[in-house]
Amino acid sequence: MPATSALRRALAVMAVLPLLTLAACGYGSQAKDDDTAKVAAGAKKIDGLDSVRIGYFGNLTHGTALVGNNKGLFQKELGGTEAKYAVFNAGPSEIEALNSGSLDIGFIGPSPAVNGYTRSGGKNLRIIGGSASGGVKLVVDPDKVKSLKDVEGKRIATPQLGNTQDVAFLNWVAEQGWKVDAQSGKGDVTVVRSDNKVTPDAFRAGSVDGAWVPEPTASKLVAEGGKVLLDEATLWPDEEFVITNIIVRQEFLEEHPKAVEAVLRASVEANKWIDANPEEAKAAANEQLAADSGKALPAEVLDPAWESIEFTDDPLAATLDAQAEHAVEAGLLEEPDLDGIYDLTLLNEVLKAAGRSAVEDAGLGTK
Repeated sequence: MPATSALRRALAVMAVLPLLTLAACGYGSQAKDDDTAKVAAGAKKIDGLDSVRIGYFGNLTHGTALVGNNKGLFQKELGGTEAKYAVFNAGPSEIEALNSGSLDIGFIGPSPAVNGYTRSGGKNLRIIGGSASGGVKLVVDPDKVKSLKDVEGKRIATPQLGNTQDVAFLNWVAEQGWKVDAQSGKGDVTVVRSDNKVTPDAFRAGSVDGAWVPEPTASKLVAEGGKVLLDEATLWPDEEFVITNIIVRQEFLEEHPKAVEAVLRASVEANKWIDANPEEAKAAANEQLAADSGKALPAEVLDPAWESIEFTDDPLAATLDAQAEHAVEAGLLEEPDLDGIYDLTLLNEVLKAAGRSAVEDAGLGTK
């Protein structure tokens, strides 16, 4: 990608800042602790641990964690070790909690996972499983944008500079042959970085013409009169791309593999239950959202949002690698070394025990 040396130096500096604020679909930066897990009387502790601290976002793309918490699946697998939960609003705070040792395992988007891994030189974190695919859409004002070519010249919101959806939109814009300065968002399309919680207000007020956003924000925009112009899934092979991973502190993985395996068993069981009981799972996820945030999603938002998300144990490693390359091509990330970012050993053991096939790490696994 052509660029002046001065711009490249600026981008190298700027890469650190946006990546510190990466989030798959965050709504802020504070964590909400939830210590309501119930430990069965007389149950045996795993690895001698009093508790395992699990983090996730209060968002439908983290449905595996929402359902796993709501249905007690993590606690069931952990036995006498208490499952403690922390609900985060953005990726940076969850990465910080993992790096500081105040969190053991987390559900998180691909960009924060890449950021956390690369900033530690590959020493602090590992992706150990998948959780969800899809759930990202380009929603527009149908009176202003009637076709994909009409996006040129419009104001389109993304959640944050350099976040997962921002990178995806910039990559799509480049594929259309349009030019946009990644940092300022100015060009043939104006990219407006807008927090997901305020984007529906901006859309309603007409200050943006559309948004490339995750669920449930996309469905909230549709409820405001927006139209889905493009589902990002259609841009990927087999219409699958990672939106949520499971990551772990490397030290915790090395010292407490049985506890990590228990959490992975619960995650696999949660995804299996979601697949077999879609309506009940949707209700359970919404119930947990209400418990975590004090507010459930209305049916007109919940139903289409849930339908667009695929819950999967496969981390879809090749798509994370592609997403990182898109960030490089946009000028928001220096070429990362992702070798070793995945350790799928325990997940594949869990899948094998369940009579299922192993998942791949796209050559980015631990050596």
